[in-house]
Amino acid sequence: MEESSLLPSASTSSSSSSLFGLHTCSVLALFLLSWVSIHMWKQRHQRCPKTWPVIGSTIEQLKNYDRMHDWLAGYLSESKTVTVSLPFKSYTYIADPASVEHVLKTKFTNYPKVISVFGPKPYSRCNLSHVDVQVLEGGSRKTASLEFASKNLRDFSTRVFREHALKLSRILCQVPVDRDLQRLWAQDLFMRMTLDSISKIGFGVEIGTLAADLPENAFAQAFDDANIIVTNRFIDPFWRIKRLLRVQGEGRLQRSIKVLDEFTYDIIRTRKAKIKLARANERNGDKMKHDLLSRFIELGEGDGSIFSDDKSLRDVVLNFVIAGRDTTAATLSWFVYMVMTHPGVAEKLHDELKAFEEERAKEEEGVARLVEAFDDRLTQFAGFLSYDSMGRLAYLHACILETLRLYPAVPQDPKGILEDDVLPDGTKVKAGDMVVYVPYVMGRMEYNWGPDAALYKPERWFKDGVLQTVSPFKFTAFQCIELDKVPEEPEIDPIDLQFYNEDSEPILEWVEAVENQEDPLLDEVGDPQRPSYFYHHGNRRGRTS
Repeated sequence: MEESSLLPSASTSSSSSSLFGLHTCSVLALFLLSWVSIHMWKQRHQRCPKTWPVIGSTIEQLKNYDRMHDWLAGYLSESKTVTVSLPFKSYTYIADPASVEHVLKTKFTNYPKVISVFGPKPYSRCNLSHVDVQVLEGGSRKTASLEFASKNLRDFSTRVFREHALKLSRILCQVPVDRDLQRLWAQDLFMRMTLDSISKIGFGVEIGTLAADLPENAFAQAFDDANIIVTNRFIDPFWRIKRLLRVQGEGRLQRSIKVLDEFTYDIIRTRKAKIKLARANERNGDKMKHDLLSRFIELGEGDGSIFSDDKSLRDVVLNFVIAGRDTTAATLSWFVYMVMTHPGVAEKLHDELKAFEEERAKEEEGVARLVEAFDDRLTQFAGFLSYDSMGRLAYLHACILETLRLYPAVPQDPKGILEDDVLPDGTKVKAGDMVVYVPYVMGRMEYNWGPDAALYKPERWFKDGVLQTVSPFKFTAFQCIELDKVPEEPEIDPIDLQFYNEDSEPILEWVEAVENQEDPLLDEVGDPQRPSYFYHHGNRRGRTS
């Protein structure tokens, strides 16, 4: 009886405990909901991403990662400076030319490239050590700038670009014409062309990715993998742990780095051996000096040179590939897309190229004589191109500048902060955080380019019929090196487009690579940031003017 009398008491105690737990959870949930609501209410007028304790703006950033540049454009259209807080540091994004000038010129020494953030391997343009950035990169950039200014290298570069542009043109000519539509992966072809060109100019090696059968290349694949994995470290706070455990992409990164090292060191050893042999035979010495790697090897022979060891030479080689391959290929892809979707621009460009061809024919042949056969005329046209003659193609130059304004090869460029500072607009930045200028956004802002900023309008680069330049802190596409050293390759390849023209209407048309007809900027993997596929239809061999 005593035991049975205790049962109701135990049951009552258990019910009370459950009820108390339910009430506690309800109170906590109500408190959390109220706190979230109040927190969001306080930030309702905030002109920057919403922040949360500890995690900062991580949720909103991850949510918009696939449209990062347009996400930033939305905020920077309302405010020229936006701060995004993340768990370990804050990123201050700027689109005001005055702030960009402050970071890149006025207080240049306070804003170095990202320092030792992503490990010691130089397979990203933002991961060299502070010493390397100030000494190695400074020396290589200065040397490269001087070399690009030399006539020998200019002529050599022009010849290489011309040869590879012809290779690409002939690959396009081999596309079957027995079907109405034939898909071409344009950006892949441009990637192959720029890799082969930069490799030939940079270190005197013909990689051969632009061969007729379009072979796979281990170096190119490893290079792409390494770039993607290193870039993902920007949003992955656990990458150091993954690198330690060599899991997920970090394990693949180590394998990619091994491939890049083996390839690059083999090139350096081979080049040194050839230079030594040429000197021993006392002949072909000049031929060995055309590529940039040979120049740096010679510089490394001096006392106290920073290029005396193979590791420094490897860094130089890879940084040139990084600077010249993806950037130029992406620019060419967007250039073709923009021209093909703006018939008026295509017609003006065709007229300029045709006039250029006729003028050069008179100069070279003495009469306005153009060969009839398509392949021969293509070769003849390529022969008209030189570093100096391309200066006449003002409208082509304007089209490339306009492409880079809207689709810059480097859409964001982060810098470290060594000491606390105040930007011209009053924004305070703290040491250890990051400041990022955003060329992609800067080119679209009406406060930088006027009410027609969103339009593709090459004519904006002319004043009284003369091609104009603008402040490099407003148009930042060529911050990597002097303006007059860069546009050569993007100008050489598109001029072949005049041979793919029918009554001034382009016969290469951009079409969607996926079924979503409402978004023409999606490729088959759903990437809205890069045009990848063109369709060829019709017989391009039928007309050459």
